[in-house]
Amino acid sequence: MIVAKQYRCIHSSSCLCTKGHLSEDAIFLVFQHLNWNPRLIATLSCVCKWFDDVAKRVLWKQFCRTRAPKMMLDLQSSGSHSVDGNWKALGKLLIYCSGSHLGGLFNIQIPGHFVHRTRFSRTSGKSFLLPQCKTDVLYVSDPCEHLDQGDEGDVGFFRGVFKSFSVSRVRRMLIDRDAKLHPTELCPYCKAKLWSMLQAKMIPHSASIRLGAYDDLIEYYVCLNGHVLGICKLLPLSDSEESFDDE
Repeated sequence: MIVAKQYRCIHSSSCLCTKGHLSEDAIFLVFQHLNWNPRLIATLSCVCKWFDDVAKRVLWKQFCRTRAPKMMLDLQSSGSHSVDGNWKALGKLLIYCSGSHLGGLFNIQIPGHFVHRTRFSRTSGKSFLLPQCKTDVLYVSDPCEHLDQGDEGDVGFFRGVFKSFSVSRVRRMLIDRDAKLHPTELCPYCKAKLWSMLQAKMIPHSASIRLGAYDDLIEYYVCLNGHVLGICKLLPLSDSEESFDDE
């Protein structure tokens, strides 16, 4: 006989809904009707610990599966029933450009913001991997463009996620090279510590070609859960088009 897994109610003593609340099945149906609206999921998470737990376990998972079904199927195809860094973090990564602040990872002031739609590509991810790491699976977004940033010119932010990062060749190489974790900054999606791929000298030339960016003005980090966030200085459109033709 298969018994459904039970989850302990984690209401706080001050929570007003301890005297009765909707069942998880009812909440599931409501948010299914709302097409797993991420803003409403985030609002529900703020009600109490129990609703936050339901959102993390159920709602964000369904949001990710609906927003990027093929990508989610691939990320879980290794047999895992969860995603590194949790579903909430992955959901945020799908729809949120983290931007940057002065003194932060990229030392430029561009506020974070939600992105209506972003394409994540496994094929593009290959361009961000050294030859000895090509068997790893990395999904990378198209750059989120922020044009005319003064002396910085046209800036692009990109983000991504590794499949099974804990057993990836990239992670093994970072450890073998004794790469240092950033002393203060954390991943904006899961709050894990970050490795600099630039400091580890693990950014191939093909990454700048894929992004349409200057070769020496690209930088990205990967966190302990395999989330990727990076920045590049974009080439003028005509130059970037020539780069892709050369590729």
